[in-house]
Amino acid sequence: MPSLTRTSRTRGQRDGHREAIERRVLTAVDRLLSDGTAFTEIAVQRIAAEADMARSTFYRYFPDKSRLLIRMAELATADLFGTAERWWSQDHSEGEPGVRAAMHAMITGARAHGHLLQALIEVAAYDREVGAYWQGRIARFVTVVCERLIREQEHGRIDASIDPASTAIVLTAMVERSIQYAFFANPPPDDDVLARTLGRTIWLTVYGERTTPPD
Repeated sequence: MPSLTRTSRTRGQRDGHREAIERRVLTAVDRLLSDGTAFTEIAVQRIAAEADMARSTFYRYFPDKSRLLIRMAELATADLFGTAERWWSQDHSEGEPGVRAAMHAMITGARAHGHLLQALIEVAAYDREVGAYWQGRIARFVTVVCERLIREQEHGRIDASIDPASTAIVLTAMVERSIQYAFFANPPPDDDVLARTLGRTIWLTVYGERTTPPD
């Protein structure tokens, strides 16, 4: 009978190897996009060469460029959304500085893969598979925000007049569009100032002038 420990270790090694390959490709795609070349104009052969792998190896992990872009976006946005989602799940006892820090982390993540995120948004406009992925990712974030606002309302910590569903949409769209616009603005806004502005706007929308949520 095969050892469960050995099987688990082997699976873990395979997963680690796959992620290493995927991140290598992500770095290659980021480099190729950095000179302004459109994602649709970059051939698979060029991506494979930039990632120092055979084209056949590339296709083993990415059957087409739509799946490539989706997987690259999953890797690139893990920290981007993860930091903000963690803030929405915490107790917010640290007050406004907490959301400000979350916004700064999101901006940093966006700048690290800004060209890829821009490619994702552009391709999502006409590629059904990519569009469905991005819309779904945004929708999951909206759900996290909405559910937290509902809980805060149930515990009397935010104004009863706030509509959780529409507020979650507005806050999510504000952050996404602000960061996207700022990345390509000329001159670009200071990241600290942008994070402070977004954090302040979110905090005031949810908690008003309170420095910390009421118990």
